[in-house]
Amino acid sequence: MSISASSESPLCPPVAPAAASFPAQDMVGEGKAWGLCTAIDLQECNPDLIRDAEAIKRYVIELCDLIGMKRFGECQVVNFGEGRVAGYSMVQLISTSLISGHFANDTNKAYLDIFSCKGYDPAVVESFSKAFFGARWSSTTTTLRY
Repeated sequence: MSISASSESPLCPPVAPAAASFPAQDMVGEGKAWGLCTAIDLQECNPDLIRDAEAIKRYVIELCDLIGMKRFGECQVVNFGEGRVAGYSMVQLISTSLISGHFANDTNKAYLDIFSCKGYDPAVVESFSKAFFGARWSSTTTTLRY
C-alpha cells in the first residue's frame, strides 16, 4: 500500500478515507503491517542548514525525540559527491530500523527516508522536517511494508 501526499493536501489521496480515519501509525504492529516507510522530498531548503553537519545531526536527535524512536549509535553524516549529487548524506540507525537522507547542494533539496517497524505519524515527520530545514514545499510518500 502506498500513500502519496504533499504539504498542501491531506495524508491520503481523495479516494481513500480521510486522514483522521486512516492513521498510518496505527496500522503497524502485531497482526498488521510489519513496518512503515516514509519518503519526504523537501524543496527550496535553507542552504545553510542542509550544508551544516551539526544541524543535520540535531535534526535527527529532535526527530527521534518527537516520534519516540530510540537512536542506536551515532548519526553518520558524510559530505561527498560532485556536481548535482554533491552534498551531505546521513544515516541514523534506530532500534526499530533507520533514518536516512541526502541533501543536494546544487538544488537546495533534501530527500529523507524514515523506516520503522514501530508506528509513527508521517504527517508529523513531514511537517517537522519541512520546518526544520526551512523548505518552501514538500511531498511525501508513505508505504506500509508487509
